[in-house]
Amino acid sequence: MRDDTRRWIEADKAHCWHPFTPQQAWTDGEPLVLVRGEGAWLWDSEGRKYLDGNSSIWTNIHGHNHPALNAAITRQLGEVAHTSYLGFANPRASELAERLCGFFPAGTLERVFFSDDGSTAIECAMKMAIQYRQQTGEPERTGFIAFDQAYHGDTMGAASLGGVSRFHDRFRRHGVPVTFVSGMGALRHLPAEAVRSTAAVVIEPLIQGVNEMRPWPAGMLRELRAWCDAHDVHLMLDEVMTGFGRTGKMFACQHEEVIPDFLCLAKGLTGGYMPMAATLATAAVYDAFLGADDRAFYYGHSYTANPLGCAVALASLDVFEEERVLERLRPKIALMAELLDELRTTTPRVRAVRQCGFVAGIEVDGGGAQVCLAAREQGLLTRPIRDTIVLMPPLCTTEDELRLAIRAIAMAAG
Repeated sequence: MRDDTRRWIEADKAHCWHPFTPQQAWTDGEPLVLVRGEGAWLWDSEGRKYLDGNSSIWTNIHGHNHPALNAAITRQLGEVAHTSYLGFANPRASELAERLCGFFPAGTLERVFFSDDGSTAIECAMKMAIQYRQQTGEPERTGFIAFDQAYHGDTMGAASLGGVSRFHDRFRRHGVPVTFVSGMGALRHLPAEAVRSTAAVVIEPLIQGVNEMRPWPAGMLRELRAWCDAHDVHLMLDEVMTGFGRTGKMFACQHEEVIPDFLCLAKGLTGGYMPMAATLATAAVYDAFLGADDRAFYYGHSYTANPLGCAVALASLDVFEEERVLERLRPKIALMAELLDELRTTTPRVRAVRQCGFVAGIEVDGGGAQVCLAAREQGLLTRPIRDTIVLMPPLCTTEDELRLAIRAIAMAAG
C-alpha cells in the first residue's frame, strides 16, 4: 500500500463518519480511496481501475470528467461561484428553470424551487402541499399517503414518508402523519375520512429504488393520477432516482404521460457533478402563495440556485441533445435486458432480476454485500440493497462496458 493511501485511510478511520455504514465494520476493513474518474470508470489511490456500476450512488449521468460539464463549471467560476438567491436572481438559475419547465406542456409545471438534494426537494414539496391547503381553506388536510417500502430521503419530513423500517422507524413518531398503502387496491379502500385529511400522495414513479429495485405495474401511475384528480389530492412524484434518462425517457412520468402537481428532482440534475435539487410545481399551486407577506413560502437554503450547479445542469441538458443520449440509450437498454436474462438463467445464485430502463436489481442468494465485494475484484464497483445488487451505470456506458459489468456479477456470484 502506498504511503499516501495509508495516511488517507488512517485519517478517515480516525475522523470520518460515513452514511448508511455500520462504522464498526468500516473501521475493521480496508476502504478504497477513489481519486480519479474518466467516462464510466473510476481509479483508486493504488492505481486500480473500476467500472462505476452504480453511477457514484445513482448521480452520474454522462460519465466522469466530461469535457462539456467541466468547461461549464470553469466558465461560471470565471464569473462568480455563488450569489445569494434570497432577494436576487442569477442568469443560470433563470435559464435552468426555463429549461426544466420546458419539458412539460404549457400551463402545467411552471415554477421551480431550487434546493440542495433529494431529501430537501421532497421536504419543499411537503411543506408547499401543507401550506397550500392552509391558504386555500382546507387546513385540516395535513396528512400524506405513501407506499410500503418507499424511500424519499432522510430529513425529518421526508423520512416520515419512508416505508423502510431500518431507516425510518426510530424517527417516525417525530414526523408528519402518513398513511401507507401497498398499491392501488389498498388506496381505493382507504376510509373516506383518511382521504379527506390528505394533502398529497407521494410515489417513486415506475420503480421503487431502495425497495430492491421493484417496478410498479404498467399503467399504475396513470391510475394514481386519476385517483388523485377524483379526490382532490395532489400528486407528488419523487424522480430523484428516475429522472434524467434512467428509465429511457427524460422523466419516468413521461412513459405514462402523467403530469404531477409536484415533481422532485436531484441526483442526475447536474450530471452528478454538484449537489443540487429542484422542486417543480404547477401554476395553481404557486398562485396560492401570492398576496400578503404571510402567504410567502418561507423556506430556503444558503446555496439555493448556486450558479455553479445551475451552469453544469444546463450543460448536462445540452449533452442530452448534442450527444443524442436518449436515442443512443435504447439499444443499451435492450442489451441490458438480454444480458440480465442470460445471467438469471445461467447463474444459480441469481434468484431474480428486475429492470426498468437502464436500472437493474439483481437478487442473489447468500448476501449481496459479499457478491459486491467479489465483483470489485473483477473491476466493478456497486452496492447492494439487502440481497439485491444494484446495476445503474452512467448513461454513457458502452455495450462492451455493460457486458463487462454483467460478467463481473456472474463471476462474483458463481
